[in-house]
Amino acid sequence: MPDTGEVISIDLNADLAESDQLMASDLAILDVVTSASLACGFHAGSASAMRAAAEACLERGVVIGAHVSYRDRAGFGRRRIDVALDALATDVGEQWAALASEATSVGAEVTYLKAHGALYHAVASDAEVAAAVLGAVGPLCRTIVLPPNSHAVEAATHAGLRVVLEGFPDRHYTPTGSLAGRDQPGALVHSADDVGERARSMALTSGVAAVDGTWVPLPVETLCIHGDHPEAPDRARAVRSALESAGVRVVAFDASGLHTNRPS
Repeated sequence: MPDTGEVISIDLNADLAESDQLMASDLAILDVVTSASLACGFHAGSASAMRAAAEACLERGVVIGAHVSYRDRAGFGRRRIDVALDALATDVGEQWAALASEATSVGAEVTYLKAHGALYHAVASDAEVAAAVLGAVGPLCRTIVLPPNSHAVEAATHAGLRVVLEGFPDRHYTPTGSLAGRDQPGALVHSADDVGERARSMALTSGVAAVDGTWVPLPVETLCIHGDHPEAPDRARAVRSALESAGVRVVAFDASGLHTNRPS
């Protein structure tokens, strides 16, 4: 990459609070990331976990987002559920309200929304689902996290939302830029060093090698670590180290679209 003198900044996020109590691994990850998408109870989590996670985020200067899902604890939100669109919009609002209540109780604020699992993919691929979710988001916040190469990006922008494009260094991509299905061979990236190297590629070159070795453009502003993996803290540390060693500033985004430094 040519040296243009420009300092590249990127957010590092994790999906957290996905147990009934906040885990030690969650806290270890929060020591590294700059934003956190907290489970709101529909796919995982609990009121006490939300409250403890929000407090831990506040202490560390980590930006808080609502990680909303289909109503599917049994399937960890990874199954697409046949639900009426108006009911889905209501579910999104209910989850936001649950997290916002717990965050407010400790003096924290929820500033963005990100869908989880099957809903994340449905928003990206189904215009009707996207419209329902985006319609619910509008009154709640002005920032939504979405994958690149999604029709929902244009719809969200048209709705006046700030879109934060997201990449997953701990997952492989297909040549078309979608995440490889978890049931497909090679879908997951297991080595923390490999996860770090893929994060660096996304930050510095706006792309990464697909599962078949072809190049996939991925212009992203935030990188996600899945917090439910046993090695998630090691992966988060590897990503942050890889980014910072490459001269990338790891900073949080806020709801206005500006970047803010973590407290020292």
